[in-house]
Amino acid sequence: MRIASFLMSVSLLAVAMPAAAQDAPSAQGDRVAATTTLQDAMVQAYNTNPQLSGARAELRATDEGVPLARAGGLPSVRTSSGYSENLYDSGATGVSPTRTGSVGVDASLPIYSGGSVQNSVRAAESRVESGRASLRGTESDLFVSVVTVYLDVIRYEAIVRLNQQNVEALRVNLQATRDRFEVGDLTRTDVAQSEARLALAESQLRGAEAQLIASRESYIRVVGSPPGTLASPPPLPDLPDSPDVAVRIALDENPDLAAARKAREASGYDTDVARASRLPQVSVNVGTDYYNYLGSLGNQASLLGYENDGLSASAGVSVSFPLFQGGRPAAQIRQAQAREAQSIEQVTLTERAIIAQVRSAYANYRSALRVIEASRVAVEANQLSLEGVRAENSVGTRTILDILNAEQELLNSQVNYVTAQRDAYVAGFTLLAAMGRAEAKDLGLGGGTLYDPRSNYNRVRGGWSDWSTGDAPEPVATSTAQTPSQTPDVSNTLDPMLRRPVDTTYPDSSGE
Repeated sequence: MRIASFLMSVSLLAVAMPAAAQDAPSAQGDRVAATTTLQDAMVQAYNTNPQLSGARAELRATDEGVPLARAGGLPSVRTSSGYSENLYDSGATGVSPTRTGSVGVDASLPIYSGGSVQNSVRAAESRVESGRASLRGTESDLFVSVVTVYLDVIRYEAIVRLNQQNVEALRVNLQATRDRFEVGDLTRTDVAQSEARLALAESQLRGAEAQLIASRESYIRVVGSPPGTLASPPPLPDLPDSPDVAVRIALDENPDLAAARKAREASGYDTDVARASRLPQVSVNVGTDYYNYLGSLGNQASLLGYENDGLSASAGVSVSFPLFQGGRPAAQIRQAQAREAQSIEQVTLTERAIIAQVRSAYANYRSALRVIEASRVAVEANQLSLEGVRAENSVGTRTILDILNAEQELLNSQVNYVTAQRDAYVAGFTLLAAMGRAEAKDLGLGGGTLYDPRSNYNRVRGGWSDWSTGDAPEPVATSTAQTPSQTPDVSNTLDPMLRRPVDTTYPDSSGE
Protein backbone atom coordinates (compact mmCIF):
# COMPACT_ATOMS: atom_id res chain seq x y z
CA MET A 1 0.00 0.00 0.00
CA ARG A 2 1.06 3.56 -0.56
CA ILE A 3 1.44 5.88 2.41
CA ALA A 4 -0.90 8.65 1.40
CA SER A 5 -2.88 8.12 4.57
CA PHE A 6 -0.33 7.04 7.11
CA LEU A 7 0.41 10.53 8.37
CA MET A 8 -3.31 11.14 8.83
CA SER A 9 -3.72 8.09 11.01
CA VAL A 10 -4.49 8.58 14.66
CA SER A 11 -3.51 5.07 15.73
CA LEU A 12 -0.26 4.56 17.56
CA LEU A 13 2.76 2.93 16.03
CA ALA A 14 2.81 -0.80 16.55
CA VAL A 15 6.23 -0.29 18.05
CA ALA A 16 5.30 3.17 19.29
CA MET A 17 7.98 5.28 20.90
CA PRO A 18 6.99 5.21 24.57
CA ALA A 19 9.03 8.28 25.33
CA ALA A 20 6.56 10.36 23.38
CA ALA A 21 3.42 8.83 24.76
CA GLN A 22 1.68 12.11 25.32
CA ASP A 23 -1.33 10.34 26.78
CA ALA A 24 0.65 8.36 29.34
CA PRO A 25 -0.13 9.46 32.91
CA SER A 26 2.63 11.32 34.68
CA ALA A 27 3.79 10.70 38.22
CA GLN A 28 1.21 13.23 39.38
CA GLY A 29 -1.58 11.64 37.32
CA ASP A 30 -1.81 14.53 34.85
CA ARG A 31 -1.69 14.24 31.06
CA VAL A 32 0.53 16.19 28.68
CA ALA A 33 -1.06 17.08 25.35
CA ALA A 34 1.10 16.86 22.25
CA THR A 35 1.70 20.16 20.45
CA THR A 36 3.44 18.76 17.34
CA THR A 37 2.79 15.69 15.21
CA LEU A 38 5.06 14.14 12.63
CA GLN A 39 2.73 15.45 9.93
CA ASP A 40 3.03 18.98 11.34
CA ALA A 41 6.81 18.75 11.23
CA MET A 42 6.80 17.47 7.66
CA VAL A 43 4.43 20.18 6.44
CA GLN A 44 6.52 22.90 8.04
CA ALA A 45 9.76 21.53 6.62
CA TYR A 46 8.16 21.15 3.18
CA ASN A 47 7.13 24.80 3.17
CA THR A 48 10.12 26.45 4.85
CA ASN A 49 13.25 24.30 4.54
CA PRO A 50 16.03 26.15 2.66
CA GLN A 51 17.48 22.99 1.11
CA LEU A 52 14.17 22.20 -0.56
CA SER A 53 13.39 25.79 -1.62
CA GLY A 54 16.92 26.04 -3.05
CA ALA A 55 16.39 22.83 -5.04
CA ARG A 56 13.18 24.29 -6.45
CA ALA A 57 15.03 27.44 -7.54
CA GLU A 58 17.70 25.27 -9.16
CA LEU A 59 15.02 23.44 -11.13
CA ARG A 60 13.54 26.75 -12.29
CA ALA A 61 16.98 27.68 -13.59
CA THR A 62 17.14 24.34 -15.39
CA ASP A 63 13.73 25.07 -16.96
CA GLU A 64 15.25 28.09 -18.70
CA GLY A 65 17.55 25.79 -20.66
CA VAL A 66 14.65 24.91 -22.96
CA PRO A 67 13.83 28.46 -24.17
CA LEU A 68 17.58 29.12 -24.42
CA ALA A 69 17.94 26.14 -26.75
CA ARG A 70 14.83 27.05 -28.74
CA ALA A 71 16.12 30.59 -29.25
CA GLY A 72 18.83 29.20 -31.53
CA GLY A 73 16.18 28.24 -34.11
CA LEU A 74 14.05 31.41 -33.93
CA PRO A 75 14.44 34.57 -36.03
CA SER A 76 16.71 37.29 -34.76
CA VAL A 77 16.04 40.93 -35.51
CA ARG A 78 18.39 43.78 -34.81
CA THR A 79 18.49 47.44 -35.63
CA SER A 80 21.52 49.66 -36.10
CA SER A 81 22.08 53.34 -36.61
CA GLY A 82 25.09 55.44 -37.33
CA TYR A 83 26.45 58.90 -38.14
CA SER A 84 29.65 59.74 -39.99
CA GLU A 85 31.29 62.92 -41.20
CA ASN A 86 33.93 63.02 -43.90
CA LEU A 87 36.83 65.08 -42.58
CA TYR A 88 39.12 64.68 -45.54
CA ASP A 89 38.90 62.84 -48.85
CA SER A 90 41.47 63.53 -51.59
CA GLY A 91 39.18 61.93 -54.19
CA ALA A 92 36.06 63.86 -53.24
CA THR A 93 34.00 65.39 -56.02
CA GLY A 94 31.25 67.91 -56.10
CA VAL A 95 28.66 65.20 -55.70
CA SER A 96 30.26 63.50 -52.68
CA PRO A 97 28.37 64.00 -49.37
CA THR A 98 30.35 65.01 -46.33
CA ARG A 99 27.87 63.76 -43.70
CA THR A 100 25.78 60.60 -43.53
CA GLY A 101 23.22 59.30 -41.05
CA SER A 102 21.66 55.87 -41.35
CA VAL A 103 19.15 53.58 -39.65
CA GLY A 104 18.78 49.93 -40.57
CA VAL A 105 16.85 46.82 -39.59
CA ASP A 106 18.16 43.32 -40.31
CA ALA A 107 16.47 39.97 -39.76
CA SER A 108 17.92 36.49 -39.96
CA LEU A 109 16.13 33.14 -39.87
CA PRO A 110 18.10 29.89 -39.46
CA ILE A 111 16.96 27.28 -41.95
CA TYR A 112 19.39 24.46 -41.26
CA SER A 113 21.95 24.07 -38.51
CA GLY A 114 22.89 20.41 -38.75
CA GLY A 115 20.36 19.40 -36.08
CA SER A 116 22.10 21.34 -33.31
CA VAL A 117 18.99 23.30 -32.31
CA GLN A 118 16.71 20.28 -32.26
CA ASN A 119 19.15 18.21 -30.23
CA SER A 120 19.87 21.10 -27.88
CA VAL A 121 16.15 21.37 -27.14
CA ARG A 122 15.91 17.63 -26.53
CA ALA A 123 18.92 17.73 -24.22
CA ALA A 124 17.43 20.65 -22.29
CA GLU A 125 14.08 18.89 -21.93
CA SER A 126 15.80 15.74 -20.67
CA ARG A 127 17.68 17.82 -18.12
CA VAL A 128 14.40 19.35 -16.96
CA GLU A 129 13.01 15.87 -16.39
CA SER A 130 16.21 14.91 -14.60
CA GLY A 131 15.89 18.02 -12.44
CA ARG A 132 12.32 17.12 -11.52
CA ALA A 133 13.42 13.66 -10.45
CA SER A 134 16.25 15.22 -8.42
CA LEU A 135 13.74 17.52 -6.73
CA ARG A 136 11.68 14.46 -5.81
CA GLY A 137 14.82 12.95 -4.34
CA THR A 138 15.49 16.10 -2.35
CA GLU A 139 11.94 15.99 -0.98
CA SER A 140 12.39 12.37 0.00
CA ASP A 141 15.74 13.05 1.68
CA LEU A 142 14.21 15.96 3.57
CA PHE A 143 11.39 13.82 4.92
CA VAL A 144 13.89 11.17 6.01
CA SER A 145 15.76 13.92 7.86
CA VAL A 146 12.52 15.11 9.47
CA VAL A 147 11.67 11.60 10.64
CA THR A 148 15.21 11.12 11.95
CA VAL A 149 15.35 14.34 13.99
CA TYR A 150 11.76 13.86 15.19
CA LEU A 151 12.49 10.36 16.48
CA ASP A 152 15.86 11.47 17.88
CA VAL A 153 14.14 14.07 20.05
CA ILE A 154 11.66 11.48 21.26
CA ARG A 155 14.43 8.99 21.98
CA TYR A 156 16.66 11.35 23.91
CA GLU A 157 13.73 12.75 25.87
CA ALA A 158 13.00 9.19 26.96
CA ILE A 159 16.65 8.53 27.77
CA VAL A 160 16.87 11.72 29.84
CA ARG A 161 13.75 10.71 31.77
CA LEU A 162 15.16 7.23 32.34
CA ASN A 163 18.44 8.66 33.59
CA GLN A 164 16.59 11.11 35.84
CA GLN A 165 14.63 8.21 37.24
CA ASN A 166 17.84 6.26 37.73
CA VAL A 167 19.53 9.15 39.53
CA GLU A 168 16.56 9.56 41.83
CA ALA A 169 16.52 5.84 42.59
CA LEU A 170 20.25 5.86 43.34
CA ARG A 171 19.84 8.85 45.64
CA VAL A 172 17.27 6.89 47.59
CA ASN A 173 19.65 3.92 47.56
CA LEU A 174 22.46 6.07 48.88
CA GLN A 175 20.36 7.54 51.66
CA ALA A 176 19.14 4.11 52.68
CA THR A 177 22.71 2.80 52.60
CA ARG A 178 23.91 5.64 54.80
CA ASP A 179 21.09 5.01 57.24
CA ARG A 180 21.96 1.35 57.46
CA PHE A 181 25.64 2.24 57.84
CA GLU A 182 24.79 4.47 60.79
CA VAL A 183 23.14 1.59 62.60
CA GLY A 184 26.02 -0.74 61.73
CA ASP A 185 24.09 -2.90 59.28
CA LEU A 186 26.41 -2.03 56.34
CA THR A 187 30.04 -1.07 55.90
CA ARG A 188 31.74 2.02 54.59
CA THR A 189 32.47 0.09 51.40
CA ASP A 190 28.74 -0.21 50.72
CA VAL A 191 28.34 3.54 51.12
CA ALA A 192 31.28 4.24 48.79
CA GLN A 193 29.84 1.93 46.14
CA SER A 194 26.50 3.73 46.30
CA GLU A 195 28.20 7.13 46.11
CA ALA A 196 30.29 6.08 43.11
CA ARG A 197 27.30 4.67 41.26
CA LEU A 198 25.28 7.84 41.90
CA ALA A 199 28.14 9.99 40.58
CA LEU A 200 28.33 7.83 37.46
CA ALA A 201 24.56 8.07 36.97
CA GLU A 202 24.68 11.86 37.28
CA SER A 203 27.43 12.02 34.65
CA GLN A 204 25.35 9.80 32.36
CA LEU A 205 22.39 12.11 32.90
CA ARG A 206 24.48 15.15 31.92
CA GLY A 207 25.58 13.36 28.76
CA ALA A 208 22.00 12.41 27.88
CA GLU A 209 20.90 16.02 28.43
CA ALA A 210 23.60 17.25 26.04
CA GLN A 211 22.42 14.74 23.41
CA LEU A 212 18.84 15.91 23.91
CA ILE A 213 19.84 19.54 23.37
CA ALA A 214 21.76 18.57 20.23
CA SER A 215 18.80 16.59 18.89
CA ARG A 216 16.43 19.51 19.51
CA GLU A 217 18.80 21.91 17.75
CA SER A 218 19.00 19.49 14.80
CA TYR A 219 15.20 19.47 14.74
CA ILE A 220 15.18 23.26 14.51
CA ARG A 221 17.76 23.14 11.71
CA VAL A 222 15.64 20.76 9.63
CA VAL A 223 12.07 21.76 10.53
CA GLY A 224 12.56 25.44 11.35
CA SER A 225 11.07 25.74 14.84
CA PRO A 226 11.49 24.18 18.30
CA PRO A 227 9.93 20.72 18.63
CA GLY A 228 7.50 21.34 21.48
CA THR A 229 5.77 18.23 22.85
CA LEU A 230 5.99 15.56 20.17
CA ALA A 231 3.25 13.04 19.54
CA SER A 232 3.95 9.39 18.89
CA PRO A 233 4.58 8.77 15.18
CA PRO A 234 1.84 7.04 13.20
CA PRO A 235 2.32 3.47 12.03
CA LEU A 236 4.31 2.79 8.91
CA PRO A 237 2.50 1.11 6.03
CA ASP A 238 3.04 -2.50 5.06
CA LEU A 239 6.63 -2.89 3.95
CA PRO A 240 7.88 -5.45 1.41
CA ASP A 241 8.16 -9.05 2.51
CA SER A 242 11.69 -9.44 1.17
CA PRO A 243 14.63 -7.26 0.13
CA ASP A 244 14.29 -8.50 -3.46
CA VAL A 245 10.78 -7.06 -3.72
CA ALA A 246 11.99 -3.77 -2.25
CA VAL A 247 14.87 -3.62 -4.75
CA ARG A 248 12.54 -4.21 -7.70
CA ILE A 249 10.29 -1.37 -6.57
CA ALA A 250 13.27 0.93 -5.99
CA LEU A 251 14.72 0.28 -9.46
CA ASP A 252 11.39 1.38 -10.96
CA GLU A 253 10.51 4.29 -8.69
CA ASN A 254 13.61 5.70 -6.99
CA PRO A 255 13.90 9.40 -8.00
CA ASP A 256 17.70 9.56 -7.89
CA LEU A 257 17.97 6.69 -10.35
CA ALA A 258 15.36 8.32 -12.59
CA ALA A 259 17.40 11.55 -12.53
CA ALA A 260 20.58 9.70 -13.49
CA ARG A 261 18.83 8.00 -16.41
CA LYS A 262 17.50 11.28 -17.75
CA ALA A 263 20.93 12.87 -17.39
CA ARG A 264 22.37 10.03 -19.45
CA GLU A 265 19.73 10.67 -22.12
CA ALA A 266 20.62 14.37 -22.21
CA SER A 267 24.32 13.60 -22.63
CA GLY A 268 23.50 11.58 -25.75
CA TYR A 269 21.83 14.61 -27.29
CA ASP A 270 24.88 16.69 -26.38
CA THR A 271 27.00 14.40 -28.55
CA ASP A 272 24.66 15.01 -31.50
CA VAL A 273 24.93 18.76 -30.91
CA ALA A 274 28.72 18.50 -31.07
CA ARG A 275 28.53 16.59 -34.38
CA ALA A 276 26.46 19.40 -35.89
CA SER A 277 29.45 21.75 -35.72
CA ARG A 278 30.91 19.99 -38.80
CA LEU A 279 27.76 20.45 -40.91
CA PRO A 280 26.69 23.41 -43.06
CA GLN A 281 24.66 26.30 -41.70
CA VAL A 282 21.91 27.89 -43.82
CA SER A 283 19.96 31.03 -43.00
CA VAL A 284 17.75 33.57 -44.75
CA ASN A 285 18.58 37.24 -44.29
CA VAL A 286 16.51 40.33 -45.03
CA GLY A 287 17.31 43.93 -44.27
CA THR A 288 16.34 47.51 -44.94
CA ASP A 289 18.26 50.75 -44.42
CA TYR A 290 17.35 54.41 -44.47
CA TYR A 291 20.17 56.90 -45.11
CA ASN A 292 20.31 60.66 -45.08
CA TYR A 293 23.21 62.90 -46.15
CA LEU A 294 22.00 65.61 -43.78
CA GLY A 295 22.11 68.37 -46.42
CA SER A 296 25.76 67.74 -47.24
CA LEU A 297 25.16 67.21 -51.00
CA GLY A 298 26.33 70.12 -53.09
CA ASN A 299 24.31 71.98 -55.74
CA GLN A 300 26.03 70.03 -58.47
CA ALA A 301 24.72 66.77 -57.01
CA SER A 302 21.24 68.18 -56.83
CA LEU A 303 21.40 69.28 -60.48
CA LEU A 304 22.49 65.78 -61.41
CA GLY A 305 19.42 64.32 -59.66
CA TYR A 306 20.99 62.92 -56.48
CA GLU A 307 18.57 62.72 -53.55
CA ASN A 308 19.50 63.85 -50.04
CA ASP A 309 18.07 60.64 -48.50
CA GLY A 310 16.95 57.20 -49.58
CA LEU A 311 15.74 53.75 -48.61
CA SER A 312 17.31 50.44 -49.54
CA ALA A 313 16.27 46.81 -48.96
CA SER A 314 18.03 43.52 -49.41
CA ALA A 315 17.31 39.80 -49.13
CA GLY A 316 19.48 36.77 -49.51
CA VAL A 317 20.43 33.31 -48.42
CA SER A 318 23.56 32.68 -46.41
CA VAL A 319 25.26 29.30 -46.58
CA SER A 320 28.39 28.43 -44.67
CA PHE A 321 30.22 25.14 -44.80
CA PRO A 322 33.13 24.61 -42.43
CA LEU A 323 36.18 23.21 -44.18
CA PHE A 324 38.79 23.42 -41.44
CA GLN A 325 38.42 24.51 -37.83
CA GLY A 326 41.71 23.43 -36.37
CA GLY A 327 40.35 20.15 -34.95
CA ARG A 328 37.79 21.88 -32.75
CA PRO A 329 34.72 19.83 -33.88
CA ALA A 330 36.49 16.51 -33.38
CA ALA A 331 37.62 17.54 -29.90
CA GLN A 332 34.12 18.67 -29.00
CA ILE A 333 32.66 15.37 -30.18
CA ARG A 334 35.19 13.33 -28.21
CA GLN A 335 34.56 15.47 -25.16
CA ALA A 336 30.78 14.95 -25.43
CA GLN A 337 31.27 11.21 -25.92
CA ALA A 338 33.44 11.02 -22.82
CA ARG A 339 30.80 12.83 -20.79
CA GLU A 340 28.14 10.53 -22.19
CA ALA A 341 30.26 7.57 -21.06
CA GLN A 342 30.53 9.17 -17.62
CA SER A 343 26.76 9.56 -17.40
CA ILE A 344 26.29 5.91 -18.37
CA GLU A 345 28.59 4.86 -15.54
CA GLN A 346 26.80 7.25 -13.20
CA VAL A 347 23.57 5.36 -13.79
CA THR A 348 25.27 2.13 -12.79
CA LEU A 349 26.85 3.79 -9.75
CA THR A 350 23.50 5.19 -8.63
CA GLU A 351 21.83 1.83 -9.18
CA ARG A 352 24.44 0.08 -7.04
CA ALA A 353 24.05 2.64 -4.26
CA ILE A 354 20.27 2.30 -4.26
CA ILE A 355 20.39 -1.49 -4.15
CA ALA A 356 22.80 -1.37 -1.21
CA GLN A 357 20.70 1.26 0.56
CA VAL A 358 17.48 -0.71 0.14
CA ARG A 359 18.98 -3.97 1.33
CA SER A 360 20.68 -2.29 4.29
CA ALA A 361 17.53 -0.43 5.31
CA TYR A 362 15.50 -3.63 5.06
CA ALA A 363 18.03 -5.52 7.17
CA ASN A 364 18.19 -2.71 9.74
CA TYR A 365 14.42 -2.59 9.96
CA ARG A 366 14.01 -6.32 10.48
CA SER A 367 16.89 -6.39 12.93
CA ALA A 368 15.49 -3.47 14.93
CA LEU A 369 12.13 -5.23 15.23
CA ARG A 370 13.87 -8.25 16.75
CA VAL A 371 15.89 -6.01 19.05
CA ILE A 372 12.66 -4.34 20.21
CA GLU A 373 11.19 -7.66 21.24
CA ALA A 374 14.39 -8.81 22.91
CA SER A 375 14.75 -5.49 24.71
CA ARG A 376 11.15 -5.66 25.91
CA VAL A 377 11.82 -9.07 27.42
CA ALA A 378 15.06 -7.76 28.94
CA VAL A 379 13.29 -4.80 30.54
CA GLU A 380 10.64 -7.03 32.11
CA ALA A 381 13.25 -9.55 33.27
CA ASN A 382 15.51 -6.86 34.73
CA GLN A 383 12.57 -5.32 36.57
CA LEU A 384 11.82 -8.69 38.18
CA SER A 385 15.51 -9.25 38.82
CA LEU A 386 15.87 -5.91 40.58
CA GLU A 387 12.85 -6.61 42.74
CA GLY A 388 14.26 -10.00 43.65
CA VAL A 389 17.74 -8.67 44.42
CA ARG A 390 16.26 -6.06 46.73
CA ALA A 391 14.19 -8.65 48.51
CA GLU A 392 17.20 -10.92 48.89
CA ASN A 393 19.29 -8.01 50.17
CA SER A 394 16.72 -7.40 52.87
CA VAL A 395 17.40 -10.88 54.26
CA GLY A 396 21.17 -10.60 53.83
CA THR A 397 21.77 -12.87 50.85
CA ARG A 398 22.57 -10.02 48.43
CA THR A 399 24.92 -7.07 48.71
CA ILE A 400 24.44 -3.40 47.89
CA LEU A 401 26.67 -3.90 44.83
CA ASP A 402 24.22 -6.53 43.56
CA ILE A 403 21.43 -3.97 43.80
CA LEU A 404 23.50 -1.31 42.03
CA ASN A 405 24.37 -3.72 39.22
CA ALA A 406 20.73 -4.70 38.83
CA GLU A 407 19.77 -1.01 38.66
CA GLN A 408 22.35 -0.41 35.92
CA GLU A 409 21.28 -3.46 33.92
CA LEU A 410 17.67 -2.30 34.04
CA LEU A 411 18.63 1.17 32.83
CA ASN A 412 20.73 -0.27 30.00
CA SER A 413 17.87 -2.50 28.82
CA GLN A 414 15.43 0.42 28.94
CA VAL A 415 17.75 2.60 26.85
CA ASN A 416 18.25 -0.25 24.38
CA TYR A 417 14.48 -0.65 24.13
CA VAL A 418 13.89 3.02 23.35
CA THR A 419 16.80 3.13 20.89
CA ALA A 420 15.59 0.03 19.04
CA GLN A 421 12.15 1.56 18.58
CA ARG A 422 13.70 4.68 17.09
CA ASP A 423 15.99 2.64 14.85
CA ALA A 424 13.12 0.52 13.55
CA TYR A 425 10.99 3.48 12.56
CA VAL A 426 13.84 5.39 10.92
CA ALA A 427 15.01 2.29 9.03
CA GLY A 428 11.47 1.57 7.85
CA PHE A 429 10.97 5.11 6.60
CA THR A 430 14.41 5.10 4.97
CA LEU A 431 13.39 1.94 3.14
CA LEU A 432 10.24 3.66 1.88
CA ALA A 433 12.33 6.61 0.69
CA ALA A 434 14.77 4.36 -1.15
CA MET A 435 11.81 2.69 -2.84
CA GLY A 436 10.60 6.09 -4.06
CA ARG A 437 7.55 6.12 -1.82
CA ALA A 438 8.32 8.88 0.66
CA GLU A 439 7.73 11.99 -1.42
CA ALA A 440 5.27 14.81 -0.83
CA LYS A 441 2.66 13.28 -3.13
CA ASP A 442 2.85 10.00 -1.20
CA LEU A 443 2.58 11.47 2.29
CA GLY A 444 -0.78 13.21 1.90
CA LEU A 445 0.49 16.44 3.44
CA GLY A 446 -2.38 18.72 4.36
CA GLY A 447 -0.48 21.98 4.66
CA GLY A 448 -1.66 23.56 1.40
CA THR A 449 -1.09 23.05 -2.31
CA LEU A 450 1.94 20.97 -3.18
CA TYR A 451 4.68 22.58 -5.22
CA ASP A 452 4.15 21.91 -8.93
CA PRO A 453 7.44 22.04 -10.87
CA ARG A 454 5.57 21.98 -14.19
CA SER A 455 3.89 25.34 -13.66
CA ASN A 456 7.12 27.31 -14.08
CA TYR A 457 8.20 25.14 -17.02
CA ASN A 458 4.90 25.68 -18.82
CA ARG A 459 5.19 29.40 -18.22
CA VAL A 460 8.70 29.83 -19.61
CA ARG A 461 8.98 27.12 -22.28
CA GLY A 462 7.31 29.09 -25.08
CA GLY A 463 8.68 32.46 -24.05
CA TRP A 464 10.08 34.61 -26.86
CA SER A 465 10.02 38.16 -25.49
CA ASP A 466 13.38 39.64 -24.60
CA TRP A 467 11.75 41.78 -21.91
CA SER A 468 9.74 39.16 -20.05
CA THR A 469 11.57 38.60 -16.77
CA GLY A 470 10.60 36.93 -13.54
CA ASP A 471 9.88 38.42 -10.16
CA ALA A 472 12.75 39.59 -8.00
CA PRO A 473 13.95 36.73 -5.73
CA GLU A 474 12.51 36.75 -2.24
CA PRO A 475 13.48 34.49 0.67
CA VAL A 476 11.22 31.47 1.10
CA ALA A 477 12.88 29.56 3.93
CA THR A 478 12.52 30.85 7.45
CA SER A 479 15.43 31.92 9.61
CA THR A 480 16.05 30.19 12.93
CA ALA A 481 18.17 33.00 14.41
CA GLN A 482 15.32 34.05 16.70
CA THR A 483 14.57 30.59 18.08
CA PRO A 484 15.56 30.15 21.73
CA SER A 485 18.48 27.99 22.75
CA GLN A 486 17.23 24.55 23.66
CA THR A 487 17.34 23.10 27.16
CA PRO A 488 17.23 19.49 28.41
CA ASP A 489 13.92 20.03 30.21
CA VAL A 490 11.47 17.17 29.76
CA SER A 491 8.02 16.39 31.05
CA ASN A 492 7.52 13.78 33.73
CA THR A 493 5.62 11.41 31.47
CA LEU A 494 7.10 8.00 30.78
CA ASP A 495 5.66 4.92 29.18
CA PRO A 496 4.40 2.46 31.82
CA MET A 497 6.59 -0.22 30.25
CA LEU A 498 9.63 1.76 31.31
CA ARG A 499 8.50 2.71 34.79
CA ARG A 500 10.10 0.92 37.73
CA PRO A 501 7.29 -1.06 39.34
CA VAL A 502 9.49 -1.93 42.33
CA ASP A 503 9.89 -0.18 45.65
CA THR A 504 13.02 1.96 45.80
CA THR A 505 13.09 2.16 49.61
CA TYR A 506 14.89 -0.30 51.82
CA PRO A 507 14.11 -1.73 55.24
CA ASP A 508 16.39 -0.74 58.06
CA SER A 509 18.27 -3.22 60.20
CA SER A 510 15.14 -3.99 62.15
CA GLY A 511 13.32 -4.96 58.99
CA GLU A 512 10.90 -2.03 59.07
